[in-house]
Amino acid sequence: MADHLEASVTLPSDPASVSAARAYVADVLAEWGLPGDTEAADTIRLIVSELATNAVQHTFGLSPTFTVDIALDRDENLRIGVTDSHPRFPKRLPAAVQQDNGRGMVIIRWLTAESGGKLRVRPTREGGKTVSIELPWTAPAAPAAPGRPPVTAAGQQEP
Repeated sequence: MADHLEASVTLPSDPASVSAARAYVADVLAEWGLPGDTEAADTIRLIVSELATNAVQHTFGLSPTFTVDIALDRDENLRIGVTDSHPRFPKRLPAAVQQDNGRGMVIIRWLTAESGGKLRVRPTREGGKTVSIELPWTAPAAPAAPGRPPVTAAGQQEP
């Protein structure tokens, strides 16, 4: 596998985009060798769902789109980031707070830590933010699935 792989998708800030983001990440990671029926794949799908949901729900319509970036470095570190254009950073809620929503960051933080990874939130130059995770990559190297174009080192699909 290449030393560095990247993929990216920009989606509208709409609830339907959450499942699109999850499916996109799952497809890319399958092409990079992570079988979809593994615990790691399930964990990543849940993290992406929470990140995308936050980008849709907590930007209050002020971020018309969000971008999901995926990068794999030297078959060792997987980074997934979700960027939106809203300047408000996620708030950490105390564990005792009882409410119907607002637990996304708690879930993301816990799943990331359980997987041996790190969570970061950083501002963008444009005034928004990126919430990203970095996880150790444990998938075996595998060729692209039959019938799908392989992903190049730049993250672009070959014709």
